[in-house]
Amino acid sequence: MKKPEEKQEQILRSAQDDSMLAGIYLSVPFCRQKCTYCNFASDAHPAHLLPEYLRLLESEILHRSALWQTAGIPASRDERAVDTIYLGGGTPGLLSGEQLGSLLEAVRSSFRVETGAEITVEASPENVTPATGSGWAACGVSRISLGVQSMVSQELRAVGRMHDAETVRRAFTVLRSAGIENISADLIAGLPFQTAQSWRVSLDALLDLNPAHLSVYMFEVDEDSRLGRELLEGGARYRAGAVPTEEHVADFYCAAVEFLRAAGFNHYEISNFARPGFESRHNLKYWSDEPYFGFGVEAHSYDGERRWANTDSLERYLETMERGESPIADCKVLRSQERLEERLFLGLRRRRGVSLSQLTAEFARDVSRDYGEPIQEYCEAGWLEKDGDRLRLTDRGLLFSNEVFAGFLP
Repeated sequence: MKKPEEKQEQILRSAQDDSMLAGIYLSVPFCRQKCTYCNFASDAHPAHLLPEYLRLLESEILHRSALWQTAGIPASRDERAVDTIYLGGGTPGLLSGEQLGSLLEAVRSSFRVETGAEITVEASPENVTPATGSGWAACGVSRISLGVQSMVSQELRAVGRMHDAETVRRAFTVLRSAGIENISADLIAGLPFQTAQSWRVSLDALLDLNPAHLSVYMFEVDEDSRLGRELLEGGARYRAGAVPTEEHVADFYCAAVEFLRAAGFNHYEISNFARPGFESRHNLKYWSDEPYFGFGVEAHSYDGERRWANTDSLERYLETMERGESPIADCKVLRSQERLEERLFLGLRRRRGVSLSQLTAEFARDVSRDYGEPIQEYCEAGWLEKDGDRLRLTDRGLLFSNEVFAGFLP
């Protein structure tokens, strides 16, 4: 039986959630070539599987209520209006205008998509042509996220990228000619052969193109990428011996933070920088406890009370969807404590941090007291700072964010 304060919180959260606009995420886990640093459930799958996958992806969207109910998810959750749609992967930039239009039509026929919704497509620079650019614009795409990663050819070739700096410049020109001005670009700190000098070359070259948004990621050494596994095993394949040290990667990231701030970008999340008004509305949902619904391989969803995720296997996804079964591999109703923990570490990803009094009121508990020990420890270490009611990461704390987040968990 729920405690009275938990019942009160659930009522408050339900009323709040029902008024929130949702985001839609569509996974397209197909690539022309798998990059060595990539740890997502994407691959260079056989091209003939793409049409079949898109057909079943549309079917999942159209029949979501029945598929969700088999996992215990209320069908009423799909009645929310939607103001962001994000196509990631993989490389959804591989889709033709016709394929993309068909997917977006499935979303529009299934959800109430708001006028002016932010519609983002991830693309590699070599995917951008006058035909694709105009096709995306005709479908209502308003934002393109380009997987640039570097503007230095040696670094790009080392990890299997298929473009160069000139391809990136051409992509910006083509997209703007098509009427798409909201262009974001990704950079990765920690690629093989990267130096402080080459990192500055990438930053300078991208700033010359005047993107609306930049994402700067530090290379993650884990078992989910080929390069990460090679480093963990002490091997030399995939140019593992040329990967910069952790200290150098941290220096590259800090240099980017200073450089982009000086250039007028708003550093609004650990890895994300935007010109004023060009923050990613879709990604903000992840860090602001707003609902989103994912479709396709490894897609995740959150409705304010529960999280669920589809299978991360393309083969299993195709098999289960072909049988008319749900691709959901995991579904969990969050307890009050889990929701509070998530609010803390997801909210702290944003540079504005979290309001301790707001969390205290929402969860009917004294958050400052209950988490007083880690808050004090990390403030003394210089990783967190309090500004009145708000708690946020310091510039130094950005480098130790995972340690800080872990400190708020049991």
